[in-house]
Amino acid sequence: MKEFLEEILKRIVKHPDDIAIVEFDDTSVKTFEIIVNNEDVGQIIGKDGRTIKSINTILNAAKSSEGKKFVLKVIR
Repeated sequence: MKEFLEEILKRIVKHPDDIAIVEFDDTSVKTFEIIVNNEDVGQIIGKDGRTIKSINTILNAAKSSEGKKFVLKVIR
């Protein structure tokens, strides 16, 4: 799922080589910390958070059989 998220993000940002994703696995939640260039933070979050919410919806719709919920955090 991390690779899928990275592929989505690379198509949105201006600096795709600066993307780094750190994955934390909890019992019921899988957290992805997204580290991007400062110029790309607004692109990923979107107006009123619509873009990041849409990405989260896509990930949760495509989630594996583990049944874990995904949480996305954008880090500057």
